[in-house]
Amino acid sequence: MKTGDAVNVPCGECTACCTSSYFIHIKPHEMNTISKIPRKLMFPAPGMPEGNLLLGYDKNGNCPMFINNRCSIYEYRPQTCRTYDCRIFAATGLPVEDDRELIYRKTRQWEFDLSGKEDAMTFKAVRTAAAFFKEHRDCFPAGFIPVSTPQQAMLAVLVYEVFLNLPYREGKDENNNLTREIAGKIIEIYEKFERGE
Repeated sequence: MKTGDAVNVPCGECTACCTSSYFIHIKPHEMNTISKIPRKLMFPAPGMPEGNLLLGYDKNGNCPMFINNRCSIYEYRPQTCRTYDCRIFAATGLPVEDDRELIYRKTRQWEFDLSGKEDAMTFKAVRTAAAFFKEHRDCFPAGFIPVSTPQQAMLAVLVYEVFLNLPYREGKDENNNLTREIAGKIIEIYEKFERGE
């Protein structure tokens, strides 16, 4: 997947992600999106380079661009919205935040067909990636591992292939060499993704 590619999520009538008090990250290059959102609704993203913005939510937890039960800027929606997929919680085993009841309910409905060997291996690799971030946060630059669970889950999905190709097993790397090698590969994949490669 390249940066900005939309994800084909079978949402149906579900709008839980639009109504769950999420701050939406908008990158500096998303000029079409920025031009469609009133400036007063966006603010600089803390801890990120200049130009990165956050779109907040209203007193009911709804995205302010969610009007009349639909996205009013759907064609120009942020990359964050285009790539959001609540199945990431079920895939990674990471918890949905306590205050995201609608997303929690939707996540519990997802089931994966793991009857094929490759599917089962992919599922295990995604789960291993998510666990790796929690266990080895100290192997990454400060701020690399996201604080928010959805972003951690998305990162695990992005880099799961590292765990298909390396013999990592939890608790087996006594000298930390393999762990650091894995962290380096994860950083490399993420940087390529951010560059759109």
